[in-house]
Amino acid sequence: MKLSVVLVAVSLTLSSCNCFKKMAKNREDVNLTVTPEILTLNNGTVAADINVTFPEKYFNKKAVIKVTPVIVFEGGEVAGTPKYYQGSKVDDNYTVVDAQAGGNISQHVEFPYDPRMDECALQLRAEIKCPSGKCKEFTLVNLNTGAIPTKEEAAILAGNDAAAKAEIAKSFGLTVAYGLNTLQKDLKYGDLMDEMDNNYKKITTVIDKTDLLYAINSSVVTKKNEQNANLGAFKENVDKNLSNDRATQNIAVKGYASPDGPEKFNDKLSKARSESGQKVVAKLLKESGLEIDAAAYGEDWDGFKELVEKSDIKDKNLILQVLSLYNSPAERESEIKNMSTVFEELKKDILPELRRSQIVNSTDLQNLTDAEIMAAYRNGGALTAEQYLYAAQELVDTPAEQVEILTAASKKYNDARIWNNLGIAQTKAGDKAAALESFKKAAKLDSSKELNKNLLLANLANGNTAEAKKYAAAADGEAKAAMAAAEGNYKAAANGLSGYNAAIALVQSNDLAGAKKAIAKDNSAEADYLRAVIAVKEGDLKTAEAQLKSAESKNPELAAKAEKDVLLKELK
Repeated sequence: MKLSVVLVAVSLTLSSCNCFKKMAKNREDVNLTVTPEILTLNNGTVAADINVTFPEKYFNKKAVIKVTPVIVFEGGEVAGTPKYYQGSKVDDNYTVVDAQAGGNISQHVEFPYDPRMDECALQLRAEIKCPSGKCKEFTLVNLNTGAIPTKEEAAILAGNDAAAKAEIAKSFGLTVAYGLNTLQKDLKYGDLMDEMDNNYKKITTVIDKTDLLYAINSSVVTKKNEQNANLGAFKENVDKNLSNDRATQNIAVKGYASPDGPEKFNDKLSKARSESGQKVVAKLLKESGLEIDAAAYGEDWDGFKELVEKSDIKDKNLILQVLSLYNSPAERESEIKNMSTVFEELKKDILPELRRSQIVNSTDLQNLTDAEIMAAYRNGGALTAEQYLYAAQELVDTPAEQVEILTAASKKYNDARIWNNLGIAQTKAGDKAAALESFKKAAKLDSSKELNKNLLLANLANGNTAEAKKYAAAADGEAKAAMAAAEGNYKAAANGLSGYNAAIALVQSNDLAGAKKAIAKDNSAEADYLRAVIAVKEGDLKTAEAQLKSAESKNPELAAKAEKDVLLKELK
């Protein structure tokens, strides 16, 4: 951009500021550029680089100029750090602009982001000083006309009316950039966060079992066997389940033989035991109407191994080694019998427990249905932590509904999963500050990889990049890509992101074709809005209008966003 009236360069109005009079002569040769042309939000700051080139023999050796960058927005403004420039004969420590050779000076300006800056302009305001004339002290100059304040304006500037002073200062400022690209703020950090699973099961299977033990080589059930099996307690459990309309019971009798005899004989023996056990159970539960299944399983090597592992037998590791070396039951039995001392312990403590028919009640308990869970939630009924988590993950459609359910859950259960998933829902609902607090509460209860990632992303969402870096070492590639995007390294970010977030990074790195490809299958309002931005950048205003219309029909709130968006200014 070429400055039509640069800095203090109007001869008549500045004739009273002696050292600036001659600087007006070559004012058309002073060039000013601002990069980027549209201000860009990056890492919680709004920054730009201003470059001014002065021609030869332009800058007066005795002149001093104070330049202050100012972000102006509806309802306020924020001044940046001023920079001072001086001629070569000024006895100060400012940046010197050579009087003969002219020169190139640059000024980096940076402002902490304020949401009010979404509609803003960047101004430069200048004050001038000469060793003689009316500008012996720094005097505000109008960079649009070159005029210094009139007596009336000077009186206002010296007074206490802050609003009037601000209005004059604003009118004296030269606007060098308009609008703010806030695409970085549109990154969907919530989509990158990892939920913690619930353990809710629609059906819970409960196993109740007892063993009928037999004498060696026998399948006869004695009264003593029945008493030892505690069949009364088994029946009591069956009867209790019969009164529960959510319970489905499956009764089975499994016949086994101890692995210390011929395999074929043991197969027959286990079958006989399953049948004799079935008769006992059928008689026991004759009023229940339940079917009793029976099956034979032969030699119980799995039970043998389990009992040996739990035992205090001195050489149990040797026995377990034999079991692992041989697949043949006969070879196993032979090798174990060869260890005579060990075998005597087995005959006494292990093998008798394997001569059995095992009576099993496998009961499927139907838990609350989806409708019952939601009814209980809405009516203030009792729900478990698992049911709350399940409801939020599976039974509602919007982040706002998830926030409601998980907030209710957090008041009853101090569970890391609840706080973590609440943080994700809050992020997606736009309450990023509350989300960060939820993740912090979860972190006090858990140190899982999900929380490490989510804390990184939550801090990025809140503009806390330095804090986010504390979690980067243990983060996955996706989280690190999000970090790169937050820092403005969009090319690196695009390689680690997908979908909408990748498209944001690609637009910011000016890969418009790649961005369109990344959201090709995304039919959300946000994706349509981004397609409108891309179309404007490509000069296709007809497509841009159609995409924006589609976005606003899906999410009417985007209309207000579009009104302020400098990236869509050509549609206004």
